[in-house]
Amino acid sequence: MNESQNIAKNYEPAEFEDRLYKSWTERGYFHAQIDHAKAPYSIVIPPPNVTGQLHMGHAFDETLQDILIRYKRMAGYCTLWVPGTDHAGIATQIKVEEALRKEEGLTRHDLGREKFLKRVWDWKHKYGSRIINQLKKLGCSCDWERERFTMDEGCSKAVLEVFVNLYNKGLIYQGSRIINWCPGCTTALSDAEVEYAEQEGHFWYIKYFVKGSDEYLTIATTRPETLLGDTAVAVSPDDERYSHLIGKTLVLPLVGREIPVIADDYVDKAFGTGAVKITPAHDPNDFEVGMRHGLEQIKVMNDDATINAFGGKYEGMDRYAARKQIIRDLEDGGFLVKIEPHAHNVGQCYRCSTTVEPITSKQWFVKMEPLAKAAIDVVGDGRTSFVPDRFSKIYLNWMENVHDWCISRQLWWGHRIPAYYCDACGKTIVSKHAVASCPDCGGAVWQDPDVLDTWFSSALWPFSTLGWPDKTPELDYFYPTSTLVTGYDIIFFWVARMIFSGMEHMGKEPFKHVFIHGLVRDAQGRKMSKSLGNGIDPLEIVGKYGADALRFTLATGNAPGNDMRFSDERVAASRNFANKIWNASRFVLMNLTITENKLPPISDMQTEDKWIVSKFNRLVGEVTESLEKFDLGIAVSKLYDFIWDDFCDWYIELVKPRLSDKESPDAATAQHVLTFVLSETMKLLHPFMPFITEEIWLHLPHNGESIMISRWPEFDKNLAFEDAERSMALVCGAIRAIRNTRSEMNVPPSKKAGLILVTDQTQIFEHGVKFFEKLTNASPVTVCLTNDCVPENAVSVVAEGVNIYLPLEDLVDKEKEIARLSKEKENLINEIKRVHSKLENESFVSKAPAAVVAQERAKGEKYAQMLAGVEETLAAMQN
Repeated sequence: MNESQNIAKNYEPAEFEDRLYKSWTERGYFHAQIDHAKAPYSIVIPPPNVTGQLHMGHAFDETLQDILIRYKRMAGYCTLWVPGTDHAGIATQIKVEEALRKEEGLTRHDLGREKFLKRVWDWKHKYGSRIINQLKKLGCSCDWERERFTMDEGCSKAVLEVFVNLYNKGLIYQGSRIINWCPGCTTALSDAEVEYAEQEGHFWYIKYFVKGSDEYLTIATTRPETLLGDTAVAVSPDDERYSHLIGKTLVLPLVGREIPVIADDYVDKAFGTGAVKITPAHDPNDFEVGMRHGLEQIKVMNDDATINAFGGKYEGMDRYAARKQIIRDLEDGGFLVKIEPHAHNVGQCYRCSTTVEPITSKQWFVKMEPLAKAAIDVVGDGRTSFVPDRFSKIYLNWMENVHDWCISRQLWWGHRIPAYYCDACGKTIVSKHAVASCPDCGGAVWQDPDVLDTWFSSALWPFSTLGWPDKTPELDYFYPTSTLVTGYDIIFFWVARMIFSGMEHMGKEPFKHVFIHGLVRDAQGRKMSKSLGNGIDPLEIVGKYGADALRFTLATGNAPGNDMRFSDERVAASRNFANKIWNASRFVLMNLTITENKLPPISDMQTEDKWIVSKFNRLVGEVTESLEKFDLGIAVSKLYDFIWDDFCDWYIELVKPRLSDKESPDAATAQHVLTFVLSETMKLLHPFMPFITEEIWLHLPHNGESIMISRWPEFDKNLAFEDAERSMALVCGAIRAIRNTRSEMNVPPSKKAGLILVTDQTQIFEHGVKFFEKLTNASPVTVCLTNDCVPENAVSVVAEGVNIYLPLEDLVDKEKEIARLSKEKENLINEIKRVHSKLENESFVSKAPAAVVAQERAKGEKYAQMLAGVEETLAAMQN
């Protein structure tokens, strides 16, 4: 049914976006029903933090996913887009602790674990759906009936299954190792959670005296406070300067503890003084040296980075306050040799930016080397590919050098580690089920208080969300998933861990393609952040411009893997594009008398009809190919050019005269072509701008309930009309040339002027006479083979396939026109010289592709033809 009379006069997205989204959800269009007659296509959403609010990065990420899902749904796939949220251990716990402290003056320890966790769950229930509702405002077509949470019953079951399986295989172990410790969050961090930034610091050179002697070794350190935990000084076994001291005893400055001089290949004798203080409990390299030499590990800091009892008189001081005091004491004691400025990379917590402290701690680890091999192979052999491919090299380099993953966190919110300890007999029990007593001695047990790294559960997301460890129909049908869309900033945090988890637990890669996008930056190219105050709320943009304008902006100019710059001006331009589509559609609807949407017989089509149909047909192929290659920015650029230029600015204007006689067969043909091209183009645009395309499609004659479940257009070789494309390119090119000339000569648009077209392609231009009359205000229009019909004083314009003449007396001042033509002549001569220079260059002719050389020759011929026309006109005017 044609509802054209009901379409609003103005484009007001707020009037229909929510209404359409409600309709889609109520009709179940987003819900995936397994259909073995169709190929599956699935995406799992990178789960945003449950307490988070939508930011531009989310909007970018989810827009790209929705474009792919909507395209594949229309292309006939059985599509599933799994939504969900992440419990975000550290981030969520910090948020709740802050609220507790500010509102009630309490800490989590005041409440106790059970009551605190109830508060966190209350917080989750209150705010957890906020970001999901915000995603709906963007138009995300997720299967909301399958929404998951990393701590829901199913995902928690998967976490227990994986932990126990890996533990039983010896791939999860507990040990005291050097880990990254955040004193701000008071928890361990994995290597991927540490961000490095260059900081200005110092090298402090300190004397370590040989016991019972005035001889000393000088060492240099950037962390003098750690000398409280030194248990040796190492030198290179090849360093003759210190060979006589190997095995001797040094006295630790300020502390008085005796420590040995050891020889180890780790030491570079050319760096610094060639002597290195060894603090096994506070440096990863020193830890390894200590393990080789059986050195004691003396941890001198508390969890909050204050000095502990091993620090003697410095006990209780913050690490940096202790550093200052130790330096003063070293100087007073005659131990400080010198201080040098030194810039070095310092690890910081990704969450709170506190400087991370390497310390030895008893933690749980995943043994990565055995898991990494399959994860390397699956990317190396192309079973999982990165788009763009350069990120596969980054991924492989990280996996090939990966360290064991520290998975325990000293938090309360998260998946609690399923390990139980019996104090009576010392047994550790790891179990999927709660353990009440020791299976060996019957003694009481207590559960490990730590929780797992948030990324441990996220790593299972592609299969835990589909029902694993149960063998569900969804898991069988949709796994491996098709595409993962994510930013390059979490390749190590998340992508790598999903890949090795999928290979280990499913025996298959978790996804076929990893589509990597960049960051959304502000108009100046800066990262959006609270500190800069340059963050932009996507929902404010939606409220101001509409969801379609935001989505179109995020897709425009987007190349895989690259950052994008965001500005209000770009969104305003996108809204202008939507407004252009709306007004063009409204014009079409106001001129429709037909009730069916179908192409007329080819025999009934005019050249301009075949032209727009052929251009549309070509667009179908180009957009489809770009989407398949994840070149979303190219796809949307092609759509923009076709809609704005070819359809709105040209075809609608070309057929306006035919629409005036609504009873004529020619008017019906034009209506059918307008309707077909507009409705089918709306399908191509739908993944990018789902709301406006649905609203327009529903008002046009159509079959079916919704554009989002309609058939995706396919390239049809029977709709390729190359002759019509060529003919209309000549006519449109001539019209552009005439318009430009009239504009340059300041001829008012309303002023009529005669037009003479000299061409050997008279049939094409005679068909175009009505277009020249309408679109260039030309009257009369004469088409002839030779210049015999050209008056003496005429302005000449050269376009491809035609010499155009406008009687001078109809237009402009003769002297100005001579000057303009002289300038055009000069430009053409320069272009001809440039082409000849290229073609005379043997290197260019021999190395360039044959098609490129042929193109240059064709340019030269075209410019020569144009120059002849200009010279002829000049000569006529100057006589």
